[in-house]
Amino acid sequence: MYSRYAIYFTPPPGVFACLGAAWLGWDIKTGTTVHQPDYAGVDINKITQRPRKYGLHGTIRAPFRLADGQTETGLANALETFCSGREPFVLDGLTLSKIGRFLALTPQGNPSALVDLAGDAIENFERFRAPLSDDELARKNSPALTETQRIYLNTFGYPYVKEYFRFHITLTGPLSPDQSSSVSTLLLDYLQPACLRPFTIDSLSLCGEASNGYFHEIDRFALGKATNSV
Repeated sequence: MYSRYAIYFTPPPGVFACLGAAWLGWDIKTGTTVHQPDYAGVDINKITQRPRKYGLHGTIRAPFRLADGQTETGLANALETFCSGREPFVLDGLTLSKIGRFLALTPQGNPSALVDLAGDAIENFERFRAPLSDDELARKNSPALTETQRIYLNTFGYPYVKEYFRFHITLTGPLSPDQSSSVSTLLLDYLQPACLRPFTIDSLSLCGEASNGYFHEIDRFALGKATNSV
């Protein structure tokens, strides 16, 4: 059913999940489009076009095709086991940041627990990843990559892992400087009801990419519980 799989943090049902789904226009949990808010002078549909298909998420293990002999069920079982052996943790909060020309939510305070979680996931789920095709490798092998990032690209299929991992929840596509300022102000007000300080990471989600390119939450597993589909 799915062409690629990813391990994401997706917010549990609640205010943040609802606001994020409406902002992007796609609910990754229900697999449905959502009516976006209307703001004078800001085309929300246009500025969220690029991140929309991925849904509201923070990447832990970037999308990959399943290796020969591996199955969705096997991957889900492995993620359940992985999550059961790790404890939830609390970040100081999430803050709106500018990453290049994009706006995203990033962790406040010490993110070491999050970095460790993502690093463990890279190693633990590598056996499920099919090698990159020549076309995929060519697309990802940017001239801007460092030598170490190229090694990671060839080893793990993605260059921004381990010490290069930066957790973020993308909220826009590329913006002009003027857009970035106005949309930042708008987003700070829009997200205020979500209460993002502090912020708990207590589950991971297995997500899949459908034939139209949109991602769906397949299952969610709580951290630190032996039987933990949530």
